Amino acid sequence: MISQPPFSGVWCPSVTPFTVHNQPDIDALGRHFSRLNVSGIDTLLLMGSIGEFASLTQQERLLLIREARQLTTLTLVANISSTCVPDMLALAEAAWKNDFDAVMVLPPYYYGQTPRQLLSYFRELDKQIGGKWFAYNFPARTGCDLTPALVSQLAAELPNFAGIKDTVDCLSHNRALIEETRKVRDDFAVLSGYDEYLLPNLLAGGAGVISGLNNIVPELFAAAMQAWREQDLAALTRIQQRIGRLMAIYAIGEDFVTTIKTAVSRRFDSMSSLSRNYGGALTAAQCESIDQLFE
Repeated sequence: MISQPPFSGVWCPSVTPFTVHNQPDIDALGRHFSRLNVSGIDTLLLMGSIGEFASLTQQERLLLIREARQLTTLTLVANISSTCVPDMLALAEAAWKNDFDAVMVLPPYYYGQTPRQLLSYFRELDKQIGGKWFAYNFPARTGCDLTPALVSQLAAELPNFAGIKDTVDCLSHNRALIEETRKVRDDFAVLSGYDEYLLPNLLAGGAGVISGLNNIVPELFAAAMQAWREQDLAALTRIQQRIGRLMAIYAIGEDFVTTIKTAVSRRFDSMSSLSRNYGGALTAAQCESIDQLFE
């Protein structure tokens, strides 16, 4: 068994199902969580990018936080990111009231931020959030990068800063985050935001992955973690190759959120494929491609 920090393993950033009336579908979310609960994954992330947090109203986000804990006993993390700090703090308070294990925050987006601004922002948030929190590094969406040096500095200062989701399509960035934070903390979790980086992340000393494919094939990633813990190289090789092939799903359709939802809908009939991202509906040929990918 390899020792790892808290919050290690494979996380599912859950999709957010919607009804035909474009409201969050709690019944469908319950069906989705029921499958994830027994899949062997470690953690559920509510309202991440694939959960369409940016299109949800504050009241919808509070509703999802209130309802989600009743649907799972897994470790549960809420993405509370917003451009409005009071809204973020209200979401964090709701998360603690509903027994969430941690929250996740993006850096400020739209304006872009300097390293000095980022340090100031996260230090101030840490004073107010009231519990364990993860940073979410997604420079393609925020316009700023949480560099290894910056993250390591914050990790050294702030014990409640539990880890980071690194959604950067660059293995060396992920590795450097792991190496720099290891110098100051042995309980800090660096998780990759790209599905196929699970094994490279673990080999570099990281904590695991937050993977959109876990909405569809969570058992595959759970099996990967089990093989890692048992040091079963043959199984890890087979699983890594399978994950690599499944990455083709992200090239199907105009919008990866709708594509992932469509795959869930077609494989499990637990929710609709509706999303709030316009123009993402798949053609019949694209749906056939999804079916063939997961045969």
